[in-house]
Amino acid sequence: MRGLWPPFLVIILVSFISVSAVYCASLLHLERTFPLNNHGLELHQLRARDRLRHARLLQGFVGGVVDFSVQGSSDPYLVGLYFTKVKLGSPPREFNVQIDTGSDVLWVCCNSCNNCPRTSGLGIQLNFFDSSSSSTAGRVRCSDPICTSAVQTTATQCSSQTDQCSYTFQYGDGSGTSGYYVSDTLYFDAILGQSLIANSSALIVFGCSAYQSGDLTKTDKAVDGIFGFGQGELSVISQLSTRGITPRVFSHCLKGEGNGGGILVLGEILEPGIVYSPLVPSQPHYNLNLQSIAVNGLLLPIDPAAFATSNSRGTIVDSGTTLAYLVAEAYDPFVSAVNAIVSPSVTPMTSKGNQCYLVSTSVSQTFPLASFNFAGGASMVLKPEDYLIPFGSSEGGSAMWCIGFQKVQGVTILGDLVLKDKIFVYDLVRQRIGWANYDCSLSVNVSVTSSKDFINAGQLSVSSSSRDIMLFELLPLTVMVFLMHILLLEFQFL
Repeated sequence: MRGLWPPFLVIILVSFISVSAVYCASLLHLERTFPLNNHGLELHQLRARDRLRHARLLQGFVGGVVDFSVQGSSDPYLVGLYFTKVKLGSPPREFNVQIDTGSDVLWVCCNSCNNCPRTSGLGIQLNFFDSSSSSTAGRVRCSDPICTSAVQTTATQCSSQTDQCSYTFQYGDGSGTSGYYVSDTLYFDAILGQSLIANSSALIVFGCSAYQSGDLTKTDKAVDGIFGFGQGELSVISQLSTRGITPRVFSHCLKGEGNGGGILVLGEILEPGIVYSPLVPSQPHYNLNLQSIAVNGLLLPIDPAAFATSNSRGTIVDSGTTLAYLVAEAYDPFVSAVNAIVSPSVTPMTSKGNQCYLVSTSVSQTFPLASFNFAGGASMVLKPEDYLIPFGSSEGGSAMWCIGFQKVQGVTILGDLVLKDKIFVYDLVRQRIGWANYDCSLSVNVSVTSSKDFINAGQLSVSSSSRDIMLFELLPLTVMVFLMHILLLEFQFL
């Protein structure tokens, strides 16, 4: 009869609900603006771009909060950023936002923004958020706990005239942004099963930029905003996980070859080869405890104190940095070890202060593997392409490759040079980061559950032509949910 459920189905349903907790894993499609191996790039220009970012990366933290960070330089071919699309507002509008593991807040440009770029040299259309045209938009008042939270930076302000929670951020390179916080609907795709993706949404708080200055005003590398993936309360990861919408973990696999691209998952990518290292506690960034470096299996003579974490030292995983930066105590032994191994078969040379080589054969057959060894017994194995950058061919058919690691004082930063072509899992619940070498053009297994008991996650297939998110294979638990839903519908029409 219509509206009545068979007793056995009720028992199954009640038992199922009592023992199960399922999260949605949200998926965002990544696009690489410019390939990292773009020929003709100058390392000193890349270093200048990263220096601007690092000046901002290490300043202005209060209470462990990560400030907004803006990457880029005056030359768009040196940006090397990854970005994704998010949908905000009702009706939803699409925004291209830079992926940044070095900041917490999602912010986009307001339609009334002053000095904001109106066009972009990245080949994307810029959009502007208009709260007045969204039926679900709301302002964040001064009395809101989000505005008065101790985790906010001293840049958080409040206007007594408008009762609007606002912010102002000034960066080390002279660029800046100011605006106000709004609440509105974020739309995303939730994985339910094979070829079954639910259109989901959640109310979140994000920034609306009303003014920009300095480097942010340049059109050649302009995007609609920044998508911060830090651990702060205002990060989208924290907001969604606090309400049980997604697990407090995200993953990415950034493709380094060709046109780039990759996969970003608000959930956990599962891969048998992933190794984990614990995060250094009470740090504003994703700090890991690097303990040693080996080249061709031989440990380099580096004092472990060179990697110790402090206010001005440590090892940071940062997707916003193009190159990789090694403290001098590690850089010099590393280059010396590589030179000793390859010198019989290649021609070492110095180009504009960089250690380079003329190579007539494949670098993978000539240069050694390197291992970065972290706390917990986790090693990050780097292929030659993970620490070398190609700079075109010279006369005689030889190719010039240069060491992509840069010598610095203080902080070791693992940027896109070493993050690319690897799965990275940021497990904020267990306070650890995991990684594994991987072909990021292939599909990945994604966990959509809150428990390790259900490890047969759905498979995300990425088309080689469009890299659009396509297929997911059902979890055993999700199969039960889906079939039960079908049964209930059929009984309703009996």
